[in-house]
Amino acid sequence: MPNNKNTNGGNGSGPWGSEPDNDDDNRSPWSRGNSGGNGGTNGAQPPDLGEQFEKMRERLKLGNSGGQNRSGGTGGGINLGRFGALVAVVVAGFAWLATGFVVVDAGEQASVFRFGKWQTNFGPGLRWRWPTPIGSHVLVPVEDQLQIRIGDNKSESLMLTEDENIADIQFSVFWKVNTEQPQDFILNVKEPEAAVRMVAESVMREVVGKSQLQNVITTERDRVQQEVKLQTQTLLDEYRAGIDILDVQIARSDPPQPVIEAFNDVNKAEQDAETRINNARQVANQILPEARAYRDRVIAESRGAADRFNKIYEEYRQAPQVTRERMYLETIERVLARADKTVLDSESGAVPYLPLDRIERRQ
Repeated sequence: MPNNKNTNGGNGSGPWGSEPDNDDDNRSPWSRGNSGGNGGTNGAQPPDLGEQFEKMRERLKLGNSGGQNRSGGTGGGINLGRFGALVAVVVAGFAWLATGFVVVDAGEQASVFRFGKWQTNFGPGLRWRWPTPIGSHVLVPVEDQLQIRIGDNKSESLMLTEDENIADIQFSVFWKVNTEQPQDFILNVKEPEAAVRMVAESVMREVVGKSQLQNVITTERDRVQQEVKLQTQTLLDEYRAGIDILDVQIARSDPPQPVIEAFNDVNKAEQDAETRINNARQVANQILPEARAYRDRVIAESRGAADRFNKIYEEYRQAPQVTRERMYLETIERVLARADKTVLDSESGAVPYLPLDRIERRQ
């Protein structure tokens, strides 16, 4: 009776080469032999996965509790499946606890939350919190200094002043996260850069709107910067933004470009007027002291003459004749003291003729 073999093209070859005539040697890993009454196999069948899984479990067992062990005896055995499960649980527990460790670098702080509620802040170092998902943390760089430039476009830079002029302002805001309350920065501010930009621009418009254009672009830039810094910080603190404003610096403060030439001409005229006023003040400072001194001298001399006249008048009232003779003699004394004079006394017997011209020339 001929064998019923699976042939491929009539040559009797399978996927592993020529098949032997003996049905018991048909050991292909992709097929299982049929041990039926015909003594051969009619075709390849897929492996039974359930059976393979049961065999694997049997191999992993070192013994059955309360049954026979490998040596045929009875007694307690070790269930490797339960032991492995216990080890897996312990390892998983340690791995879960390890999720609570937090590494905080220098210049950072970690805000710790428990069930979404803020608990505390961690400084630099290795710290531990409740593991995930009970606890969580957010790392915040609290030492990084950030900069925001405002006024790069006309919609931001053009501002109205108190004297109804327009100023073209460009400035920068330097800020960082508050080191004492980084949780406010995390919880209360969704877009911190946008918040700082809007607050600083609003405050700058308010301060410029209360100032004169000439002052904003010349002498009061420092005052404007300080006021914007203080008011911006106050407003962010009211919002509990967790942001510190470090500095505000004005990079440009000019009139609008279409009128800047005319404005420069006005400034030049004002500077020329100021220069001339200063020169006039300098000349006045030189002349006025001399005029004041001359005035004081004339007043003093006039008062002295008046006082002298009053005193002479009092003497004249008491002795008019004596006073007239004294005034006459003093007057003659002052007059003759400045003139050349020759005294002749005819009663003393002197010669009435003398060469007066020669005597004067000799003197």
